[in-house]
Amino acid sequence: MFLPSYPTVETGPLHGAAYLYDNAVAAIALVGCGERDKASRIGSAILWAIDNDRTWHDGRLRNAYAAGVVAIGPARLPGWWDNTQNKWLEDRYQVGSDVGNMAWAMLALLSIDDVNTGSRFRDGAARLGTWVAQWADARGTGGFTGGTFGHEPTPELRTWKSTEHNTDLAAAFGLLATRTGDLRWRDMATAAERFVETMWDPACACFAAGTAEDGVTRNPILALDAQVWPLTALSGAAGKFASAITTAERRMSVDKGFAYGEDRDGVWTEGTSQMALLLKLLGRTAQAKSLVAVIESRRSPDGGFYATDVRALPTGFMLDTDPAKPRVYFRLPHLGAASWAALAERGFNPFTATSGLP
Repeated sequence: MFLPSYPTVETGPLHGAAYLYDNAVAAIALVGCGERDKASRIGSAILWAIDNDRTWHDGRLRNAYAAGVVAIGPARLPGWWDNTQNKWLEDRYQVGSDVGNMAWAMLALLSIDDVNTGSRFRDGAARLGTWVAQWADARGTGGFTGGTFGHEPTPELRTWKSTEHNTDLAAAFGLLATRTGDLRWRDMATAAERFVETMWDPACACFAAGTAEDGVTRNPILALDAQVWPLTALSGAAGKFASAITTAERRMSVDKGFAYGEDRDGVWTEGTSQMALLLKLLGRTAQAKSLVAVIESRRSPDGGFYATDVRALPTGFMLDTDPAKPRVYFRLPHLGAASWAALAERGFNPFTATSGLP
C-alpha cells in the first residue's frame, strides 16, 4: 500500500496523494525502527507500480500515487474533481518522474532487501536505475538531469540538474553496486558524486542548489537539504565539507530549529530532523538532542508531525505547475516530516541503511 502524504487534507491536489519520496522515506524509517514487514508493504506497492503503469512500461515510477491498497490493475494516480471546470484533474508534477524520487525509491527497495526477500526488491531497484541512467548529462560537470514533468505521451524534459537529486543518486547507485557487484552502477554513482562536489562554493562554504536549464549555470538558492544530504550520503563529505553545517547554522537557523532556506520564516520539521540525524551520526549528541526536542514540539494532535510551524513556509523555489507562485510547505501533518523525525530519533541513515556515515 501507499500512505497518504497529507492525511488530513480533504480536497484538492494534496487529498489522497501519496508522494513517492514520502513513502520511500517512510519505508526506510520503518526498517530503521525494526518494522521491515511493514516497510515491505510500501516496497511491494512500489514494485507493483513499476510493472503496472497505465502508460509506461520502461521501469519508471510517477512522483505520486493515490494512497491506499495497491492490488489489481494499473497503479492509480492521484487527482481531484474540479467543480469550476466540471472535470477530473491531475497535477502535472505528480504524474511526472523526477530522478531524485526514483533514487529514493531505489534506496527504499534496497533497505528492505535482505536474504529473506529473495532478489525482487534489489531487482526492482536495478530496473529504476536503468531508467535513470538515460538522464546522464555531459554538459558542464556531468551528473544527471531532472527527469520528466507532465502527462504522457510527451512529458516535458527537465534539463536542469539538482544537487539534491544527484546526492540521492550517488547513494542509491553506490548501494546498488555494493548489493549487485555490478561496476556500471559504481560508475554512475561516481558521476553523480562528482557533480555534487563541483557544486561546492568555497566562498560561501555551501553547496549550490544545482544548475539552470543549461546544465552549467549555478542555481544560487541556498537550500538546507542541499547542505545536509551530501554530508550524510557521500563518503568523506562530512569532513571535507564540514563548514556547510556552520553555514546552515548561521544562515538558516530559526527558533532553535532550521528553516528550508534563508527567509527563516519558520521551522521546517523535515529539515530540522535531517540536521539532527547528521549531528547524531557525527557524535554531536547534545546538539542533536536539542533539535529532536524542537521536532517533538511540532507534533500534531493525531501523533504525526506538522511540516512546519507557520501557515506557509517558503522554499525559495517556484511551483513547477505555476511558475508565478512560490513553492511552500504548509502547517499540515506530513508523512515526510514524521519519517525523518523517526530517522533522527533512531540515528538511522537512509542513504546507507545503517546507523553510520558512509
